[in-house]
Amino acid sequence: MDREVAIIGGSMTKFGQRDAWIRELLAQAGEECLADAGVAPDAVDHVYVSNMASGEFEGQGGIMNAVAHDLGLLPAYSQRIDQTSSSGGAGMYAAWQSIKSGASDMTLLVGGEKMTHKGTGGATDIIASITHPAEYKHGVTLPSFAGMTARHYLEKFDAPRESLAKVAVKNHENGTRNPKAQFQKEITEEKALESPIIADPLRLYDFCPITDGSAALMFCPVEVAEQYADDYVVVSGIGGATDTHVVHERDDPTTMGGVVDSGQEAYEMAGIGPDDIDVAELHDMFTILEFLQMEGLDFADKGEAWKHAEEGRTAIDGDRPINTSGGLKSKGHPLGASGVAQGYEIYEQLVGEAGERQVDAETGLACNVGGFGNCVITTIMEGR
Repeated sequence: MDREVAIIGGSMTKFGQRDAWIRELLAQAGEECLADAGVAPDAVDHVYVSNMASGEFEGQGGIMNAVAHDLGLLPAYSQRIDQTSSSGGAGMYAAWQSIKSGASDMTLLVGGEKMTHKGTGGATDIIASITHPAEYKHGVTLPSFAGMTARHYLEKFDAPRESLAKVAVKNHENGTRNPKAQFQKEITEEKALESPIIADPLRLYDFCPITDGSAALMFCPVEVAEQYADDYVVVSGIGGATDTHVVHERDDPTTMGGVVDSGQEAYEMAGIGPDDIDVAELHDMFTILEFLQMEGLDFADKGEAWKHAEEGRTAIDGDRPINTSGGLKSKGHPLGASGVAQGYEIYEQLVGEAGERQVDAETGLACNVGGFGNCVITTIMEGR
């Protein structure tokens, strides 16, 4: 079957340090999404739960069955989706496939993670398991990859260190407009540049926080969407791709092959190009990743993304706003929820419900990255 896939509702819990455990977080987002979409629990055919490490973080398994039970979705088919830090994007792909194929007429996607109780060291160890064992045994972590890549990028393209600080300042400012973001405070460029070094040249404000939270979206065919909503969005393009698991095997560490390939697949499916994208949510786990994804998605020429940041072109009032939600940098990064929350922000923008951060947009894009570009999902949505 070849059906247009729509999103008719969504939700996002408050991101940050939460007392709730993973089942409660997932149930909250799922319940709010059902209410937002106006869908009864017994109308849901499939439920997908995006989550990277509930077992490692909390000792909680079987969360897909728990969500189906807690939300009264029985006997809906349930499945947990784990694709490391791109689990949310992989959930978007799975939910889209379930509707596109005709296997389901109503699919609920819920993504979430509970992380803060482990502390920085414990959470970092769990996240570091994403890396290849050959690299991990030498103490290589995602922050160290980010630091080395940032240094290479700045030197190769003669980019000023201040350009990365501008990404952090922009996304923190956007976060002040998002009541559900973890950080709702502005920072100055000076503060970003004087914060403690984490992985030279990257400093504290170049990194996203450890976060608890959940988000959800409701998918259905367009013909069903018209029965539930006056305003909805269509998933017009989606693509997934992988890159080398060992990062040092890549020809150019400043090119994220998974971003390039998944973006091209999504553009081709949607029948549009990068110039048609009005707003984008990119996976800024580190500030340097915003530049690499902008270039991989052809929002900027190679080595030129930093100039867009310097010129304010990616701000809310710029010609292509990026990370209006505050991004992972300010909104937070609960691993399994992040890709779903990106989709939720684009959905909110396209149906005109983004509040103080609303921009003029008809077409949006979300790019969710696993590891250091090891796996990537790019999704394009259009308002109806």
